[in-house]
Amino acid sequence: MTTTYREALRDALREALAADERVFLIGEDVGAYGGAFGVSLGLVEEFGPLRVRNTPLSESAFVGAGIGAALAGLRPIVEVMTVNFSLLALDQILNNAATLRHMSGGQLSVPLVIRMTTGAGRQLAAQHSHSLEGWYAHIPGIRVLAPATLPDARGMLTPALADPDPVVIFEHGSLYNVSGELEAGAGPVDISSAAVLCEGEDVTLLAYGGSVPKALDAAELLASDGVTAEVVDLRSLRPLDDATIMASVARTHRAVVVDEGWRTGSLAAEVCTRITEQAFWDLDAPVARVCGAEVPIPYAAHLEQAALPQPESITAAAREVVGRRG
Repeated sequence: MTTTYREALRDALREALAADERVFLIGEDVGAYGGAFGVSLGLVEEFGPLRVRNTPLSESAFVGAGIGAALAGLRPIVEVMTVNFSLLALDQILNNAATLRHMSGGQLSVPLVIRMTTGAGRQLAAQHSHSLEGWYAHIPGIRVLAPATLPDARGMLTPALADPDPVVIFEHGSLYNVSGELEAGAGPVDISSAAVLCEGEDVTLLAYGGSVPKALDAAELLASDGVTAEVVDLRSLRPLDDATIMASVARTHRAVVVDEGWRTGSLAAEVCTRITEQAFWDLDAPVARVCGAEVPIPYAAHLEQAALPQPESITAAAREVVGRRG
């Protein structure tokens, strides 16, 4: 069936709410308005205002409420409008949700799912557009997911809710309107592994979230030059699936890591380091990175696009490493 990324997310929420009365959705405007990006549209009419709960504009308060509900045995899904605003709840996420199992000696679990929109490309300027997944991937005690495909948008929520520890799901804003075919009855997916989306022999392109479609476009551009690129969707950012990453690098002997986040201290830096540590002798060229420009995301459309990884910049980096043949 044909669906959109947004509709796949909504179907996952609907299924979770219907399957378990402990599940509820909480966040700003998630009720009648349907959420800032329309993901929860219609759910309050189906499940009522106790299961789909609007909150005041206080990320610290409603994320904290979600943590408390999870500790009490419920299965809350907390929606944070954008990743930038999640910093107002970072104390709750880092100092409470992520640490309580450890600090209680394993006596407490926080089965909490936090959904948030991330990324640029929609002219929402610097306070609504940054890619901070790497910050969250730095935190022990949470699982970090980045669905880039329709099956993952539909299938990551169920296993996330089953996890006894907090799970943060990043939904890239540029993907909400993406449409495609999704098998009827598509169910849960594995949330612990990366996925090889297309196979190649000359270079591995590693990406996540909104950069995955750009990496696939870059693979098509490279194919016109006779270069076959293997595209790996990281999917799980914490923990990273080292085995899939290293197996791909062992096949292609070259790697380009694509990360919309800033280059300094980035998730891309972590992936590059792991490749160097674990697959150094498989490499025929230095690992390359294509990252966002180190500026606040501009509002002007042409500047915003210039600040982000694009298929052309990914292709240029791949051509550079393929040109360094061992």
